[in-house]
Amino acid sequence: MTLIKSISGIRGTIGGKPGDGLSPLDTVKFTAAFARFLIERGSPKKRLKLIVGRDGRISGDMVNKLVAGTLMGMGVDVIDGGLSTTPTIEMAVVFEKADGGIIITASHNPKQWNALKLLNEKGEFISAEEGGIVLKYAEEDDFVFADVEKLGTYKTDTTFIAKHIKSVLALPLVDLNAIKARNFRIAIDCVNSTGGISLPPLLKALGVKEVIELYCTPNGIFPHNPEPLPENVVEISTLIKKGGVDVGFVVDPDVDRLAIIMENGEMLGEEYTLVAVADYILQNKKGNTVSNLSSTRALRDVTVKQGMIYQAAAVGEVNVVEKMKEINAIIGGEGNGGIIYPALHYGRDALVGIALFLSYLAKSGKTCSELRATYPAYFMSKNKIQLAAGMDVDAILEAMAGKYSTEEINTIDGVKIDFADEWVHLRKSNTEPIIRVYAESGTKEKADRLAFRIMDEIKLVAGI
Repeated sequence: MTLIKSISGIRGTIGGKPGDGLSPLDTVKFTAAFARFLIERGSPKKRLKLIVGRDGRISGDMVNKLVAGTLMGMGVDVIDGGLSTTPTIEMAVVFEKADGGIIITASHNPKQWNALKLLNEKGEFISAEEGGIVLKYAEEDDFVFADVEKLGTYKTDTTFIAKHIKSVLALPLVDLNAIKARNFRIAIDCVNSTGGISLPPLLKALGVKEVIELYCTPNGIFPHNPEPLPENVVEISTLIKKGGVDVGFVVDPDVDRLAIIMENGEMLGEEYTLVAVADYILQNKKGNTVSNLSSTRALRDVTVKQGMIYQAAAVGEVNVVEKMKEINAIIGGEGNGGIIYPALHYGRDALVGIALFLSYLAKSGKTCSELRATYPAYFMSKNKIQLAAGMDVDAILEAMAGKYSTEEINTIDGVKIDFADEWVHLRKSNTEPIIRVYAESGTKEKADRLAFRIMDEIKLVAGI
């Protein structure tokens, strides 16, 4: 059993003793702590309203009932969006002028996992500082439930996905006429979660007449590892290789990550989902871009090509959003297929990613592979080094930064070393004694070579 408490929420495996996994008691404790945090910073006379929603995983209904009941017990009115997507619930907070929200999803993690993602009144993830306060309240059981006369109310609302889609279609750069004219044939894999109730109506609304649906029943029985990586999307890739499909879309269980399969059955590359969408946005509107330090250099390349500024943020959606606001970026996200388009909202959103990508593909007149060929070819190597418990990881990273002090160094999140035509990013884990080593270069062989060289040097510094 595993329970991981972090500033962005709480996640764990279902079952086991309290404190060992995401048990009902842990769910209640953390939900109550979040409610106390929101109550404390709100108006004393105001009754709070929160939006709740969940992905399709097996434990979702159980956790959803615990969360909703706990919020009511804290005197909070609950609007339950039921089966939904992470970006939909983020937008629902704004639609309903709510004081925050809780999304019940473990994102790309396997079926035994679930989690609570915490949103502020803007429908955005709470900050690190705010998360720290919530954790403190939870650890100390520092919350008080409401008297019987002050219990919260409960109601459901199943219209949020439709409202989300309507908002996507209203964006000026979503070109319905161009999409309809291309008469796309599209395949989707929704891993038996809420992509199955959001992607089909989105594509229909975009004018796509033929959609091949794989695993669109939101029952939480994942047919394969739900993380949209090449090794996990074999079935849809094989289908597309047979011909007659223009593009395939694969989403994770809560629909905030988008993987694209080209017409030849190969992946566009999870790093290039953001690159392609950003390229389309930048061709139509000048502005800055942001991704995290572990994302491909290709976004910087397409941004500079348009004469604009690219900046990197620390890993984590909340950090990317903060940097985007700081430099007024018009598009940003993460290299895991996460598109953040602030013209809609500040959150990773596969639905807006699909609409913008199809608009670009339709107007370009190209196939997916032809479009992919217009971008710089970069390849990534992702690795990790196991350390002994108690090792001074910060000292190791500092030594590596010193060793390469003549190169471009970024230390806002671990150590990133930018060479002329490649880079390596070293990050420590907050939950286990490891250093993650991500490298990117012009070929997979070069990326591996750089990563392995740096890993050998880290082992020397660490004495392992």
